[in-house]
Amino acid sequence: MRFKYAFALFIFISVFSQNLRAQEKITGSLITNFGSTYTVPKLDIPLDITQTYEVVFDISKSPENPSELNPYLNTVARFLNMNHAAGVPQNQLKPALVIHGSAAFSLLKNDFYKEKYGVDNPNIELLEQLHKLKIPVVLCGQTAGARDITSEKRWQHTQLALSAMNALIYYQNLNYALISF
Repeated sequence: MRFKYAFALFIFISVFSQNLRAQEKITGSLITNFGSTYTVPKLDIPLDITQTYEVVFDISKSPENPSELNPYLNTVARFLNMNHAAGVPQNQLKPALVIHGSAAFSLLKNDFYKEKYGVDNPNIELLEQLHKLKIPVVLCGQTAGARDITSEKRWQHTQLALSAMNALIYYQNLNYALISF
């Protein structure tokens, strides 16, 4: 009888410890220092690693604390890192970012960000890594005008659209899926 309880306890601990290890935190290979994710051992919705993932991220918010990385920009890094770690080839990951609202200040060059907030822009390193992967970062022209984010003030690789609405329509007409926050 003791053996039966010991065996049952062993099975319970084995299963429980596997579940603890199942959601292991991993860092990304495409975007380093950003976008850490968790492994998912059993998918109920399958991941098609032959598909091209064209997605436009509609990003309009920023954190209240300007010294913090914009978590919505970091979501793009998570998207890239988790899908790549799950087996989707890099050339099949095609995100685009459309930035407007308060998130637009995330695109300020460091000097102008520091002038506005008194701290360095925590988003620049991530933006540079996105640029190295040739990921478009598009700023709403209406937001740029309303918030006085001139070409002199914004990160040099920022693309400009007439509006966020126009940019979102542009990408959706190219069959990009929309992820909005």
